[in-house]
Amino acid sequence: MMAVLNDSTPLNSTLFPCTTKNIENQNCTDWPKVPMITIIPTIYSIICVLGIIANTLAVCVLAHTSTSRRTVANTFMLNLCVSDLLFLLSLPLWAVYYSQGYNWPFGQLVCKISGSLHNLNLYASIFFITCMSMDRYLALVHPLRSQSVRDPKRAKLICILVWILAFACTAPTMALRTTHYIKEYDVEACAIIYPDHVWYQTLAWMKVLLGFLLPMIIISCCYCAIGRHFLAGSGLVRQRKGACSSSTFKSSGSQDSCSKPERPPTPCVNPSSSGGRPKEGRGLERVLWTVAAVVLAFFFCWFPFHCVTFIDILQSNGWLGSCWANWTIRNLTPLTLCLGFSNSAINPVLYCFIGNHFRGRLGALSKGLCARLKAPDEDNSQKRGSFSTRLSSFSRKLSDLKDLAIVEASAHT
Repeated sequence: MMAVLNDSTPLNSTLFPCTTKNIENQNCTDWPKVPMITIIPTIYSIICVLGIIANTLAVCVLAHTSTSRRTVANTFMLNLCVSDLLFLLSLPLWAVYYSQGYNWPFGQLVCKISGSLHNLNLYASIFFITCMSMDRYLALVHPLRSQSVRDPKRAKLICILVWILAFACTAPTMALRTTHYIKEYDVEACAIIYPDHVWYQTLAWMKVLLGFLLPMIIISCCYCAIGRHFLAGSGLVRQRKGACSSSTFKSSGSQDSCSKPERPPTPCVNPSSSGGRPKEGRGLERVLWTVAAVVLAFFFCWFPFHCVTFIDILQSNGWLGSCWANWTIRNLTPLTLCLGFSNSAINPVLYCFIGNHFRGRLGALSKGLCARLKAPDEDNSQKRGSFSTRLSSFSRKLSDLKDLAIVEASAHT
């Protein structure tokens, strides 16, 4: 069964086109058409440039981290950046595809590889974000009990399993994606051709459930538990501080104003300094805001696309057939994909560049690179200086010999 066609574009979506069961002869001429040929390449280009720069810097910093200082979170983050970087490198091909009116000029093999990278990133990035959320939950809520579980070697094994799972989820669409010539539009399209409607339904539900709902539930539960943990910790700190201050006030009030107390009041101990709670005050507020930014970025980037996919599933079963549903599927699927792809450029900003340690390592790496670039120039300048010094000393010797010859000649005369 061939990929869906419509009035504005030969394909409903670059990555996940619908089946021909969705095509209905409805008069929806009053609905505006989105100029995909100009909008999508522009958005893809912006995401590609920003995402490649951010993820390349993140990969360089994380890869140059010493083995002794490499943590579980860094291992997951490195794999996430590699997944995003592989996907972003294929975006220029899809930008050309849209700019040429949905015509694929790169051949069938590149079509399969590029489409697979899109699907692979959709699953791998979400799986790695889920692993990072679970790791943060264990590290912040159960720091002592999770020390044996949070091992860098075990994290590498988990990353291998995540890649295998992502490849398994990508394999069906890789097998079904191919180039297909469409006579009505005179284009060679790169599309997914489903054998029947069951294939489409299965892959669409797998994309919604495994690619969004299940990870979103796990991520939300982890960060809600982290938030409750820190809020409970801040409440306990306020109670202890209040108890300390009240006891100090009572002990000082019972003493005479002219006499000194026999024993100084017991000082209030900050639980964070003794290992009781990890964050207080401004640190707690920053952690909570970072947590909220991670969850909201994941939700707002991918939720619109999966909503459109769900509408597509409903329409393919005949439960929706109005003009707004057709317009939404045909025009908003590529735009919501752009929003989802932007998460690949946002990920390194949220997980790396916000942290002080990452910025410090990035600055140290930049200074080391600048020092290496300056070293050859300094060597050349030293060589030039030594050569000029030897040349000047040689010229002085020549002048001395010349003066000596003049003196000897005058003596003989």
